[in-house]
Amino acid sequence: MKLLEGKKVAAALDETMTKRVEDLKKKGVTPGLAVILVGENSASAVYVRNKKRRAEKLGINFQLIHFDETVSERELLAKIDELNNDKDVDGFIVQLPVPDHIDEDKVIEAIDPNKDVDGFTPISVGNLWIGTPLTKPATASGILMMLDHYGVDLDGKNVVIVGRSNIVGKPTAALMLDRNATVTITHSHTKNLKEITSKADVLVVAIGRAKFITQDYVKDQAIVIDVGMDRDENGKLCGDVDFDDVADKAAMMTPVPGGVGPMTITALVDQVIELAEGRANGK
Repeated sequence: MKLLEGKKVAAALDETMTKRVEDLKKKGVTPGLAVILVGENSASAVYVRNKKRRAEKLGINFQLIHFDETVSERELLAKIDELNNDKDVDGFIVQLPVPDHIDEDKVIEAIDPNKDVDGFTPISVGNLWIGTPLTKPATASGILMMLDHYGVDLDGKNVVIVGRSNIVGKPTAALMLDRNATVTITHSHTKNLKEITSKADVLVVAIGRAKFITQDYVKDQAIVIDVGMDRDENGKLCGDVDFDDVADKAAMMTPVPGGVGPMTITALVDQVIELAEGRANGK
């Protein structure tokens, strides 16, 4: 079984991305990424810190706007409007979740699709599904970047996705359809799940249930992508796939941690650089 090591892929891609940033700076353009964080959610704080570290390592100008959780919806929307019009910010995200008194849909819809590096706005989602995405959701895009790195051709492959979230399941399906894969999306109401997943050439699992997928869900020599980030009964970090149980059956497989996670941030910063390249070329 070959490990799909996102951490190593991310490190390899850092070299080319750093060179792209250096080339942009020679043209007088510094890629800019901004993140709006509301409140003190500990998981969100970790995600933001990782994005900051990666962006700054590549030479991207990173800006954190941290609001107290009591911030009004109006004030948050005003800041989004300001970033929409800031020529030095190529892309930005609002780190979710936001407090209950703020309408999450209204926040997402306020983001300029041209700067929506999360790919969450309705316009971004529509563009994704008709095959003309300006930006792509980072986890889905990161999965494709990793598969490309390892030379996995999705053309004609039978892909099964377990999980239908707007963040992972649906956008991954859209991107894989665009690569001419045959895609099935399964979820908590799917009947005969094992029967469906055990026919997958590529199995993508994103359901948030620790070690849920065992070898009887997996086809011999399948490629298994585990997007889960869970804790097992001993409190140890693990994925949605029982790695030890499935390892002997899969041809290729992502570890947790060190698989999909690093690729998510790679895809995010890659999109910021791409948008900055568009700015440098007058787009």
